[in-house]
Amino acid sequence: MRILETCGTPNDVLTPDQADRNDFQVNLDINRSVTPEIKIFGPEDDTADHRDEDSAPTEREHDRDVEGKSTVDIKRDNTSSVAHTFKYRSPLWFESDSDISKSGSNSSGDRVQGGGLGCGDESLECSSNSSDSVNNFLDKKIPEHHQSSVSVFSDDNNDVHDDQAKVPLRSPRRKSTAPRRFRSEFSMDEDEYSPSNSVTSVNSLASLLKEKLQSIPQKIRKKPTDYKLRAFVGLMFLAVVFFVGFAYVLYHRQALTTAYFERVQFNEPKRLIRVYNQDDVEILKARLGVDLHGQHKSFPCLPQHRRRGSECREWLHALRLYLTSLPPEHDNTTCYSVTWQALSNDVTPNDCFDWGDTKVNWFGAGQSLNLTWPLNSGAIDYTPFITGDMQKSQFGNVVTRYLINSKGGAITVDEDTPLHISVNRGRKEICLKAKYDDFAFANKITEFPELKYNICTARDIKSLHSSIHNHRRAPLWDGLKPGDIKTLDSLISEPVWQIAPRFKHELQDETIAKYTEDVISLGFLKQGHVLINEFWQNEIGDLTVDTSRFATLNVTVNKLHRRGFKVAFTIQPFISTESKNFAETVQKRLLISERNSDRRIPALTRFKSLASAGVLDITNNRSVPWIMDKLQTVISAYHIDSFYFDLGTAYDMPHYYRCEQKLINPDQYKTIFTKTFEKALNIIGVSSAIHLPRPPIFVSLPPFESTWDALRLVIPTMLTYGINGFPFTMPGAVGGDIYWPGSEQFLPSAKGAVESIVNSTTQENGIELPERELYMRWLQLATFLPVMKFTHLPSKYNDVTVLEMAKNLTLLRQMYVTPLLLKYKREALEEGLPLVRPLWLVADADVTPALDEFVIGDEIVVAPVVHQGHTTREVYLPAGLWQDGIDGSLRKGNRWMHDYRVPATKVAYFLRKPDDLRF
Repeated sequence: MRILETCGTPNDVLTPDQADRNDFQVNLDINRSVTPEIKIFGPEDDTADHRDEDSAPTEREHDRDVEGKSTVDIKRDNTSSVAHTFKYRSPLWFESDSDISKSGSNSSGDRVQGGGLGCGDESLECSSNSSDSVNNFLDKKIPEHHQSSVSVFSDDNNDVHDDQAKVPLRSPRRKSTAPRRFRSEFSMDEDEYSPSNSVTSVNSLASLLKEKLQSIPQKIRKKPTDYKLRAFVGLMFLAVVFFVGFAYVLYHRQALTTAYFERVQFNEPKRLIRVYNQDDVEILKARLGVDLHGQHKSFPCLPQHRRRGSECREWLHALRLYLTSLPPEHDNTTCYSVTWQALSNDVTPNDCFDWGDTKVNWFGAGQSLNLTWPLNSGAIDYTPFITGDMQKSQFGNVVTRYLINSKGGAITVDEDTPLHISVNRGRKEICLKAKYDDFAFANKITEFPELKYNICTARDIKSLHSSIHNHRRAPLWDGLKPGDIKTLDSLISEPVWQIAPRFKHELQDETIAKYTEDVISLGFLKQGHVLINEFWQNEIGDLTVDTSRFATLNVTVNKLHRRGFKVAFTIQPFISTESKNFAETVQKRLLISERNSDRRIPALTRFKSLASAGVLDITNNRSVPWIMDKLQTVISAYHIDSFYFDLGTAYDMPHYYRCEQKLINPDQYKTIFTKTFEKALNIIGVSSAIHLPRPPIFVSLPPFESTWDALRLVIPTMLTYGINGFPFTMPGAVGGDIYWPGSEQFLPSAKGAVESIVNSTTQENGIELPERELYMRWLQLATFLPVMKFTHLPSKYNDVTVLEMAKNLTLLRQMYVTPLLLKYKREALEEGLPLVRPLWLVADADVTPALDEFVIGDEIVVAPVVHQGHTTREVYLPAGLWQDGIDGSLRKGNRWMHDYRVPATKVAYFLRKPDDLRF
């Protein structure tokens, strides 16, 4: 059937066209025990959308029944009577009881208005004419085929009239334009289901959805709010539990942490120690007693084991710990001593310093192929902390028991500790372990190993570094003679010419004379020091000149002196079994003997090209006069200016070595050897060290191959040795060294017979020259290092570009570099600061990842190119004003410069300028 729907005010009259827009069926169900409902069926609906109201009358209605039938009840009676008189299922909505009454008082033509039927508000009863008028109107508008399907209301239902009047009607569809009525949220009166609340349209899908939502009772619609409230309460409960648990953990940690010496906290159950600086900033965190694995409980030490001024804790039958605060230094450096004593062989003292949860970098210790700059960027398993060959995954030729981090914390390990070190072994930490073995630490100082070290902190990393090195030794200038200062200055300002042929027979008088003539022919390089390798002897250990090859060596040396050169011989403590002195030293028991055997039997080893050699026992009082007599004879006969000590590494010692005096470790040998002769002989350098030798002795970097990878190792190694307390370092030859120690094999490109045809453009003395670009970049780097050492002369390339670049770099060194190196030499002698420094010693920013950049003092920033084929690089400038060394422009500091262009013949360097010099 057609439905009439108003879209305007209640007084609008529906036209037939408007009435024909939609088909609905109206079914008023009177068979239920509640008030008859109006059921609306759309054209596509098969069932009616209805709602049962089974709840009891509200409290207000119950009160009205007690007093008598109310006006609302009367209205509902009238509404029911009208509904019973309907002949058809009405498509119209009851808007309100008042509308029903109102419709009854109007004329028949006006009784169907606004889409509703009812009585007027002023009348409490509806006449029968009202229902007749409605039925007549519907007869006209509803076709017969619709009427046939309509059920007729039965009068038998009048007996439930009173009960139905108390139940609200089914909420009908609301008018599109009717304003929503405001009522109490929990009101259950008739207004809640009044049709006047309708705001939906029949044709709108959104309106239908809104209608369905509107039909849901208010109590049900409020349930999502209940879920939100429950979720909020649950979250609040979880938050309270979290904060309570977090507070408990913090309290538990604080309760188990003991504060020692104001800035040290130690958690005994976890054996976790934290050290703070003067600003209460954590600078160091470590796990102590790692090998205990948390299985032991500590107790206070017994009175007989306690030390004055120390806190003592003991883990029964395992370890004993001493914590001591050392007297403060004059520069406000604060140090704490940590000592572990093993109580059995089952447990070894082992402490690990963690950087996993903090942004900190570690420097110092030593260099290895697996450990570069900084230390925590590499990895190495537990290794005896002794000198060795970097190519064999050992530490390099220089090691120091000193570590410093970027937060201003430092660690110095006692010399008596049988130290093993690991880095990044499963965790981000550096571990120190005390352990005896059968080689490096075979001589037991105590029954069980002890781990002893100090933790120090200061106001800044620069003052901390100076304080520690000055505290560990006397000032370097103490005891220096004028001749020592002169030698030191000459090594900085003049090159070192290393004459090192592949084979012994290639070194003769003519070789030395020709090499020095080529140096003079360059015209722009100073004469400097001529360093002759061990081939000046017939056999290593002869300690006499091989007259078969050097028949006129005294004449050659005199000629070199007249030309301005100084001559240095290389000597070693090794004596070849082929040497004429070997039998004598064995007979006099001057050699190191083998452990657990007859002391008359020398312990043999290999060294460089020597297949078998003995080692002079420098701890034997008879050995020193013997070797001194040999060397004085050479000095007197040939007027040699100085010596270079090639001491080898710890692994060059016999495996089962035994000296006259017990050594802590094999590295102690080279320290004793150097100290024995440093005052009696003029020494310009040593090949290996664990302690700083007395100036003017320079410590050499390890030999490097002629490769780009080796070039990239020069700067990190130089910086590490400087931080370790060796300010005067001597790098290898420009372009790379000729051979590796401990092997007869020279560079791969140099293999071949001596009689091979020599190409003068690529080879020299049968040795292939380094690659041209590699040599140029290496020479650019060496220009800014403390010492320049040459094996291959730039003139050997027969290249004008190479020669012109070498001339310009020599002028640059004489004008800027050498004066600054001599200036900061005084600072190195007084404070122990290196000549070549890392950026973090002069820059406030964290620029530690810069592996290929350094500073001379704090006045020249050097950034050489160390990658093949590159002409650009990244450059960091510390705070201040800097002048570009390539184009002369002024540069603002405290920033990175990206893609900075560096031509093949140039090197990037920057000179510090006063801040007020802007234009």
